[in-house]
Amino acid sequence: MMDLEKILKLVRTGDLDVEEAKQQITRDLGSPGTADLGFAQLDLEREKRTGFPEVIFGEGKSTEQLIAIFRRLTESIDRVLATRIDPDKAAAVCAAVEGVSYHEAARALTWFKRPILKVHEGYIAVVCAGTSDLPVAEEAALTAECFGSHVERVYDVGVAGIHRLFRRLDLIRDANAIVVVAGMEGALASVVGGLVSKPIVAVPTSIGYGANLAGISALLSMLNACSPGIAVVNIDNGFGAGYYAGLINKNLSKRA
Repeated sequence: MMDLEKILKLVRTGDLDVEEAKQQITRDLGSPGTADLGFAQLDLEREKRTGFPEVIFGEGKSTEQLIAIFRRLTESIDRVLATRIDPDKAAAVCAAVEGVSYHEAARALTWFKRPILKVHEGYIAVVCAGTSDLPVAEEAALTAECFGSHVERVYDVGVAGIHRLFRRLDLIRDANAIVVVAGMEGALASVVGGLVSKPIVAVPTSIGYGANLAGISALLSMLNACSPGIAVVNIDNGFGAGYYAGLINKNLSKRA
């Protein structure tokens, strides 16, 4: 696909006539950077529009589909992230596609054409209430790192032992954005929100006893938080939180 600006410059210099330019533009608009695998239509130009390539959601996809998607994406983009990948599928993809790495805690696969760099100034703090919430917290942290952000992990600082949070408060306050991951009653987001001046992305998890209702109680607590400055993503959506925090850090870095 030829760049539109390049086409227009060629028309201006007389190196491309108007009719040829029209045909080129029409052809490019007719196939806007997609790859048809039959079972999937891959968006190869998402990074140009949004700043981050298409991410593979692994649940429900077969091993063969994951391998085919990985192989095609590695031909066109410089980094691939796949979330919600179980160990058996991860092993098969790693064996089939050179350079793929499995991050067990995050349940994610990554591939990089070149070593990923921390390209943005500042950092994101990922604050996790309990050890059982770690898979969601690690999904958020890994996503932000793939975005080019440095991440500081602050884990197991839930409100049942709130003194643990206070010991790490300076680190949390200095972050450009904060991801707070909590299950049970989800109170940690409100507590952190009352102590910092930075944007918070709250992630309710499905971790908790019966009345946690698979994360609904934590979700409602976070949505009803008295502390302002808190955005809430879906239950167990570490990817969405890491992406959102990565966007905040990226845009702050541009202004620095």
